[in-house]
Amino acid sequence: MSESETKPTVVVFDCDGVLVDAVSSWRTLHDLFGTDNTVNLNRFIRGEFSDVEFMRSDIQMWKAVRTPIHQDELFRAYAGIKLMPGAREAVQHLLDQGVFVAIVSAGVDLFVSSVASMLKVDDWIANGFVFDDDGFLTDEGVCRLHASGKGDVITKLLAMNGHEAVNCVSVGDSEMDLSMHVEGSRFIGFNPSRDSSKEAFASAGVPVVVEKDLRAILPLMGFSRDV
Repeated sequence: MSESETKPTVVVFDCDGVLVDAVSSWRTLHDLFGTDNTVNLNRFIRGEFSDVEFMRSDIQMWKAVRTPIHQDELFRAYAGIKLMPGAREAVQHLLDQGVFVAIVSAGVDLFVSSVASMLKVDDWIANGFVFDDDGFLTDEGVCRLHASGKGDVITKLLAMNGHEAVNCVSVGDSEMDLSMHVEGSRFIGFNPSRDSSKEAFASAGVPVVVEKDLRAILPLMGFSRDV
């Protein structure tokens, strides 16, 4: 059995664009308020903005449109988002095979937590917001992980659960997700939407699945796609 077919004991997923059919849970909220933070997004990807500064700029834009903003309103914004085709089947198959499944996302915790619960994954982590005692959005975001530093979180996750990096496969859709590719582990690029992501995956020499069905990653991990 080749390295690419060796079955992992841990699979770590990004959420937005991988487990769910939406490019960004942050973008969903921009759509809600009719705002566009593309300029700052590009600066963030280039490393000119920190995660905290980027989240703060998002919140400022939304509050310029409407304030106060209650957490229930933000939660309702995600009502129409659907799981990626094949996500439920792929994750359930991994769980049935005894694989430890986790989500490591720089997306919004309100949303990622509901996806984690729906798919019954073993663990998850995401960024999010600070709300006051009445449930209204404050000016600050909660940075639990850096979008370009997911490897640190995965390394801790592996150590906490007694797993080795060589038995871990991570799945992401953007160039920032390449940070999930900790030394000794494997990485699969899934359905990248930006040209910069496609170029980064090609440069990194990682396998890429372009089919919009998460079951397509299973054979790359030694599992049958027919689930």
